[in-house]
Amino acid sequence: MTTKGLNYDVKILLAWGESISGNKKIIEWLMKNGYSELGLFHFALRNEDRSRQWLLDNKFPHLMALINGIEGNKKALEWLKVHGFETLFKMALIGDGHEDVYEDLQQSELKLFAILAKKMQIVKDEIEEQNNDIHRISNS
Repeated sequence: MTTKGLNYDVKILLAWGESISGNKKIIEWLMKNGYSELGLFHFALRNEDRSRQWLLDNKFPHLMALINGIEGNKKALEWLKVHGFETLFKMALIGDGHEDVYEDLQQSELKLFAILAKKMQIVKDEIEEQNNDIHRISNS
């Protein structure tokens, strides 16, 4: 299995995980140190349109496809598969709640990517929960 699109040093991947979880200092560090795509991923994952567009405009469509795949977009999943982003494809499935894929990736040499995908799933589940919270629904 390839890690196409995710060829970063382990320390950077760990920082990405912290940024996904909302660590503002790490997000800022990523942005200032040549990893804007990973810093902006935090915002794109949370449906911020400008960050999503930035990823597309700056040659990171695979990261946007990962987010869309987590959101259940079948075309994004197919795009990842067709373009050889095997690990991102599996991460998208994990982010969308596929526990069997999580267990498989967790048992592989790519365990870190399973953990990152789980962090993404937690964020998306929190967003879904907020969107479905009857106390947050506005009549306006």
